[in-house]
Amino acid sequence: MTGAQLGFGQVRHTRLRPSLHAFAYRTFFVMLPMRLLAQPDAMGGLAVNRWGSISFFDRDHGDGRGPEAGGALAWLQEQLLAEGIADADGDIWLHTYPRVWGYTFKPVSFWYCHRADGRLRAILVEVNNTFGERHCYLLDQPRYGAELRAAKGLHVSPFCKVEGLYRFRFMRTVLRGQARTVVRVDHDDAQGPLINTSVSGQLEPISPAALRRALWAYPAMTLMVMARIHWQALLLWRKRVPFFSKPPVTHPFLTR
Repeated sequence: MTGAQLGFGQVRHTRLRPSLHAFAYRTFFVMLPMRLLAQPDAMGGLAVNRWGSISFFDRDHGDGRGPEAGGALAWLQEQLLAEGIADADGDIWLHTYPRVWGYTFKPVSFWYCHRADGRLRAILVEVNNTFGERHCYLLDQPRYGAELRAAKGLHVSPFCKVEGLYRFRFMRTVLRGQARTVVRVDHDDAQGPLINTSVSGQLEPISPAALRRALWAYPAMTLMVMARIHWQALLLWRKRVPFFSKPPVTHPFLTR
């Protein structure tokens, strides 16, 4: 991959207990080469830091800084250096939801950080909850197909305690000449596996035609992300799944 990519795929979620609860939604996302963000030719017509029917803004990530302060990429590099990772000097790709009609909610975004020789050096997982809070998980020395673990550090759902760990697994394949990405994020608590989630999609270069197709198929995609979160919460409440109030934030911003 060289220029920005659009992914068409699916989000899946399965809660295993105390009641089985599963759903799957069709979706789309972007995969952006962040070092080329300021080069319009590399973005394929995606609106960057300006309004568009489908757009990307630096301030939606990290500490909210805009392009005049180096944008989200500068924030990411500061996080890596603070953790002693100075050799992620190659391509950096961001897998995230764009804005659609100016609105977005990003439950999770993935930063793929490479060395200059192309090898994967680190993955930063950026998680947002519906309370306006953000937490990051830094996965050191990752490998595609290998499981990585991190202690849970953010209240995401009122139906889960802030305890246990996440198990991450990242996969890349090529099917009939088309790249495909799969990310699995599973949550275990003291009793074992609790929630299994995944996001997957076929990647293709962003182009005006691909953006029109995404908008036609999912005209309110990011608004529906938020709506579906609340709908699924209602269904869990109706199943009498235990509810936990949001605790105060006591964990550091980044978990390694």
